[in-house]
Amino acid sequence: MPVAPGPIAPARAATSRGPRPVARLRELLVHPGFGKLLTVRLAAQWGDGVFQAALGGLVLFSPEREADPVMVALGLATVLLPYSIVGPFAGALLDRWDRKRVMVVAGALRGTLTLLTALVVLAGITGPPLYLGALATIGVSRFIQAGLSAALPHVVADEHLVGANSLVTTSGAVAAAIGAGCAIGLRGLFGPMDADAAWTTMVAAVGSMLIVVVAARIPRGSLGPDERREAAQALRAVASGLVDGARAAREAPGVVAAFCAVAAHRLAFGVTTLVVLLLMRYALTDVGPLKAGIAGLGEVVVAVAAGLGVAAVVTPWLTGRVGRAGTVRIMLVLAAVALLALGLPMTLPTILAGSFVLGLVGQAIKLCSDAAVQREVGDAVRGRVFSLSDTTFNVTYVLAVAGAAFLAPPDGRSPLLLVLAAGLYLLGLVVHEWALRTQAQGGTQPAAPSAMAVSTAPSASVSTSSTSHRADGDPGSADR
Repeated sequence: MPVAPGPIAPARAATSRGPRPVARLRELLVHPGFGKLLTVRLAAQWGDGVFQAALGGLVLFSPEREADPVMVALGLATVLLPYSIVGPFAGALLDRWDRKRVMVVAGALRGTLTLLTALVVLAGITGPPLYLGALATIGVSRFIQAGLSAALPHVVADEHLVGANSLVTTSGAVAAAIGAGCAIGLRGLFGPMDADAAWTTMVAAVGSMLIVVVAARIPRGSLGPDERREAAQALRAVASGLVDGARAAREAPGVVAAFCAVAAHRLAFGVTTLVVLLLMRYALTDVGPLKAGIAGLGEVVVAVAAGLGVAAVVTPWLTGRVGRAGTVRIMLVLAAVALLALGLPMTLPTILAGSFVLGLVGQAIKLCSDAAVQREVGDAVRGRVFSLSDTTFNVTYVLAVAGAAFLAPPDGRSPLLLVLAAGLYLLGLVVHEWALRTQAQGGTQPAAPSAMAVSTAPSASVSTSSTSHRADGDPGSADR
């Protein structure tokens, strides 16, 4: 039987502040479907952390080792663009095939590709075979994550989506960091040579095995899609996946507004990424316990990760008071101010502080974007829209890094680029508001999500709370 969200007390759902974080977490974890999806996410991202850290000596996964800004951009493009191109087409499969079965098959494929890549490393083969194996593994992993996002509304009540996204995304990032730490420890155990990295890479397959075991226990059909087509129709859907995803997003203007904000952040973040890489390598020196160079980049990653963690707590609280659209507005303005106040001095302390803020901003905007897709896009096309979101997320980032590579000075000291990045956030705010006004003037209502994989319909308390007042604080329309 499909997994359905449990009943939610009407009195709690009707309160203006919603349940406290601990109570919210308890409500999420009592649903077996949510626990299984969370386990799959943790296994997938732990495996990603192990896999990428195991191959961290390759320029493919360490663009910061390159001296030329253009080569940095090419390295990032090599990692991110292949899946970005294929993603919307693969997303059609998430809307036509049983997502539980897709996760099982994708998990098994991911494990196989991980082991094949490890064998390529063990054989000392470099070049295209290694790159293709690594990129295919990353692509399948991203496919799994898109499927998890599309399936989440089937196991979480509507008013808990922002909180659920916060928990899933943040815990996934933590799992990836733990996986990277495990890989570093294993590299020390196995040895520093490239061939030794093969044994560490093989460990990443454990995550894939866990995905298969857990996903196989999820009831068939419980994750959607609610309507499935025959094989011939599925193939046509794959061929038109990009167009279908764009059309579905366009018909939900709240999603369009969220995508505009995501694109603005990724453009600005791409510019600042290149600036920080060059500054750390060529312009900055150690300041007390703060380090420049490769060690400094590690500190930047920690600062960004801390921002992600804070966003997981702040975003549900903030959306409970100002709604999703208000949260996005605040974050876009905060990012622009942070770049001008903390970025322009170009010192180690201010760069770390700015990295924390941008991590917070980016995660908050992404959480709001995911919730918009889950609430406003019908289940039949949700997988393609999430894949389109991934494409937007990656392509805008790579384009920004590539553009900045041709404008950046060799040492990265470019106030112009940082001012440009701040301007991109403000431009994103303008486009975000335009999209919302278009929705209001056109009288467009968000597309109602399909029934959340319940045998008949959600419980009365869920329906009441999701339409009258959302516990995550998004009263009425999704993007007021």
